[in-house]
Amino acid sequence: MSNENKNIHEFDFNLICEYFSSIERQGPGSPESTLKALGFIDNLSNQSVIADLGCGTGGQTMVLAQHTTAKLVGLDLFPGFIDRFNENAAILNLQDRVKGIVGSMDELPFQAEELDLIWSEGAIYNIGFERGINEWLKFLKTGGYIAVTEASWFTDERPAEINDFWNEAYPEIDTIPIKMGQLQKAGYIPVAAFCLSEYCWTKNFYEPQVEAQKVFLQKYPDNQTAKELITNLRFEEEMYQQYKDYYGYVFYIGKKL
Repeated sequence: MSNENKNIHEFDFNLICEYFSSIERQGPGSPESTLKALGFIDNLSNQSVIADLGCGTGGQTMVLAQHTTAKLVGLDLFPGFIDRFNENAAILNLQDRVKGIVGSMDELPFQAEELDLIWSEGAIYNIGFERGINEWLKFLKTGGYIAVTEASWFTDERPAEINDFWNEAYPEIDTIPIKMGQLQKAGYIPVAAFCLSEYCWTKNFYEPQVEAQKVFLQKYPDNQTAKELITNLRFEEEMYQQYKDYYGYVFYIGKKL
C-alpha cells in the first residue's frame, strides 16, 4: 500500500512502532525490577500460564521465561513488536513455551480463569489502570496474580508544570495509596508496591534513545511527524529530569481473592 492510500493514523502507528523497535526497552524498567516483582508471586509451575499485556518486544517477558517454567503469551497491538518478540524468544531458545501474538488489551483472547499471572510493564495506561485491573480480573484463576507498573505520584503536592503535564497526558495518575485502594476495591489482595529506581528511566530508557533518535531523524529528515515524535520524547525526558522526585513508575502486585 502506498503512503498516499494511508491516513495519518496508520502512518503514525507504523512510525512509532519502527522507532520503538529500534531500542531494547519500550518503557522504563529493568531485569532487576521485573525479578523483584516476580519474587512476590507464589505457586508458579510448568502448568502455569502467564500473559504479558502490552509486551512490546518482550524484554521483561524473556526475563520472566528465564526465571520460571511457565508458559508465556505476550500480547501487543504493534505487529512489528510481536515479530521482534518471537525472534527474541527463538534466539533464547524459548519458543516452545513463549509466544507473542498481536492483540488488544481491551479485548483479550483468553478464557475466564485461564491465567495464573497477568503482567504488564509500562502499558496498562493504554486503557487505564482502573479499567485494566477490573476487566482483567475474570481471566485470572482464584489465587492468581496481577503485576503491573503504573505512573504514580510520590507526593501529595507537586509543582504546577509537572502536575499539568501528567494530568493532560494521563489523567488517571494518582498517589500510591489511591492505586492500592483501587486494587483492593477491584477484588485483589494488595500484595506489594515499590517504586522503580531512577536507573530504570535514565540508563535503561532515555540514554539508549539518544543514538536511536539521531538515526531516526537522519532517516526521516523531512518528515514532520517524525520530528514531532522525537520532540515530544525529548520534552518528556526533560520533565523527568526536572521533576523525578515527584513521580515515577510503581510496580503494583495483587492476588485475586
